[in-house]
Amino acid sequence: MPILELRGLTRRFAALTAVDNLTLSIERGDMVALLGPNGAGKSTTIKMLTTLLPPTEGTARVDGFDIVARSGAVRRIIGYVPQLLSADGTLTGIENLMVFARLYDIPRRERAARVEEALRFMGLSDSARRLVRQYSGGMIRRLEIAQSMLHNPRILFLDEPTVGLDPAARRAVWEHIEDLRSRTGATIVLTTHLMEEADALCDRVAIMHQGRLVAHGTPTELKRAIGGNGASLDDVFIHYTGSNLESGGTYRETRRTRRSLRRLG
Repeated sequence: MPILELRGLTRRFAALTAVDNLTLSIERGDMVALLGPNGAGKSTTIKMLTTLLPPTEGTARVDGFDIVARSGAVRRIIGYVPQLLSADGTLTGIENLMVFARLYDIPRRERAARVEEALRFMGLSDSARRLVRQYSGGMIRRLEIAQSMLHNPRILFLDEPTVGLDPAARRAVWEHIEDLRSRTGATIVLTTHLMEEADALCDRVAIMHQGRLVAHGTPTELKRAIGGNGASLDDVFIHYTGSNLESGGTYRETRRTRRSLRRLG
C-alpha cells in the first residue's frame, strides 16, 4: 500500500483554486520531488499533507491515516522542515533539539540518547553547545533535519531544504538526506527550485502547474517522454509549465525567500 495517497485533493481561497483535483500516490521508501513555478500549489499541498491547512475537497491519507479525521495520528508519524527557519538562534543546538524532543512527547528517559544520536548523525556533535546564531546556513539546515527526525518519522517533508546555501553546504545537506533515507527507510517528499537536486536525489518527480499535476514519473521517464537523448529535467519543466523556475513569484513570496536567505547567511 502506498504511504501517501491523494485523491482529488483541492484547496480554494475565495475565487482562487490553489490546488485543483490533485491525485497522486507515493510508495513507501521513495524520495519524491514536488516541482512547479511559484504559485503552482506546492506549498499549499505540503501544508495540507502536514495538517496545517484543511482541504476544501478531496482526501489524502498518510500511511492510512486521513489528514482531517486523523490529523493527530498523521502529525505523530511525519517530520517537517519548512523553508523558513524553525531553529531558535538564541538557544544552542542541543537545547533546540531538547525542545523538539518535548514537543514530540519523547519519553524523558530517551531524550538525551535521541538528541545525541541525531547530532552525531547530522555531523553536529562538536557544535552542539554553541548558539545556533553562530551556525552557518548548512549547519542550521542540518540541525532542522535533526529536529524533524527525533521521533523517527515514517515520512519526511522538506520544503526547499537547500535554499540559500552555497554549493559545498548544499552537497553536505544532500549527502545527509541520502544517508537518512538509507538508514531509516523514511519516505521523503521535498520541494526544490534546483533541477539538479531533483535529478540527483529523487526516485520520482511530480510537476505542478496552476494547481494541477501535469507530469509524474522518474526523471529518466520524463526526459525520455519529451525528446529522449540530450533532454534535461530543466527541459522537462519548461515543456510542461511553459516557464522556468527563475521567473515569477509574488512580492510576498520574494520577500519571504529573501528573508530566509538573509537569516541563513
